[in-house]
Amino acid sequence: MEFAFSDEQEMIRSSAEGFLADVCTSNATRAAMSSARGYDENLWQRLCNEMCWPALHIPETYGGLGLGFVELTLLLEQMGRRLLCSPFFATACLATPALLLHANPTQKSHWLPRIAEGSLTATLAYTRGSGWGADDIQATVSKEGDGFVLDGLYGQVIDGDTADLLIIAARTPASHGEEGISLFVVEAANPGIERQWLPTMDQTRRLARLHFNRVYLGPDALLGQAGEGWQALEPVLQLACIGLAAEQTGGAQQSLDLSVAYMQERQQFGRPIASFQAIKHRAADMMLQVECARSASYYAACVAQEVLDPEGDAQVARELPLAAALAKAQCSQAYFHCAQESIQLHGGVGFTWEYDPHLYFKRARASESYLGAPAWHLERIASLIIGEQP
Repeated sequence: MEFAFSDEQEMIRSSAEGFLADVCTSNATRAAMSSARGYDENLWQRLCNEMCWPALHIPETYGGLGLGFVELTLLLEQMGRRLLCSPFFATACLATPALLLHANPTQKSHWLPRIAEGSLTATLAYTRGSGWGADDIQATVSKEGDGFVLDGLYGQVIDGDTADLLIIAARTPASHGEEGISLFVVEAANPGIERQWLPTMDQTRRLARLHFNRVYLGPDALLGQAGEGWQALEPVLQLACIGLAAEQTGGAQQSLDLSVAYMQERQQFGRPIASFQAIKHRAADMMLQVECARSASYYAACVAQEVLDPEGDAQVARELPLAAALAKAQCSQAYFHCAQESIQLHGGVGFTWEYDPHLYFKRARASESYLGAPAWHLERIASLIIGEQP
């Protein structure tokens, strides 16, 4: 496994960094998060048409660029650094992996080219409450003729009120745990689907509640095999954790950068507060957290790349559950640590609306809980390690 960026990857990272620094200023972010859709639609079209980012990890067969998850992680880190308001994460890290791993050729040919060209946004909905395991899938699906009927509520669906396409998990009535779960691909405009935007602490990423009221789906809506949806969904969620970890790494880095810039300007006792030893120690601790997060994030991205590559190393791919849990736990803790330290180091102005640290603090707290809090993932790491022992 090669841990140094290639020239092409470094070019992607540099291009993303420069582009987002220009278009994702503090004022632009604040305008986007307060807009009707929660993002700048013109900027989204630029990301699709000029930068071709949604097409990055989609195979060339389906209109994509055919690159890998490491390249995607490079983009996500820079997006997290700038708090980009867009449907990119939901589309590229939740819905697209589900289609790549589990859709049949007909489904891939129908949906992936539209995602690659930017004419379709998508997301994933599977849990009703705050839990993230198989037991938290409560929506039901019943067989009706050749098709299926879905009923139930979904909560905490990223961009669920604006996405064009929904990847849905539901279980057969009276089933429990990992049994009886199936995945479906559903157009959001389907009759019987009610979508409600949920105001949350983090205004830079919209969540929604979806209500399915006897929504009929044809047999072509089924992803993979009926009743085996959890085995299909689990690696998708692990890939999403890795993508989210990359965003968190970028946010932690920017929290550090904002703090250092402020400390070099803020004067106390006739000199910048950055010159005080105690302040240097806190900044050094933040930097250590960022570097540990970056290492965990990119190691997990290398593993994810083997999972999505049909010819990938199967032995490395088996490390996905452990690598994803490690990345999500480490990056969540690092981001929240850096975000709260940034507020403290900014002093009294740290949580005022005019300064940006509060935006990163809110994103850090929201992304920390999404797809499982650090404690949940640490327990999973422990169980995976114990399970591997003879």
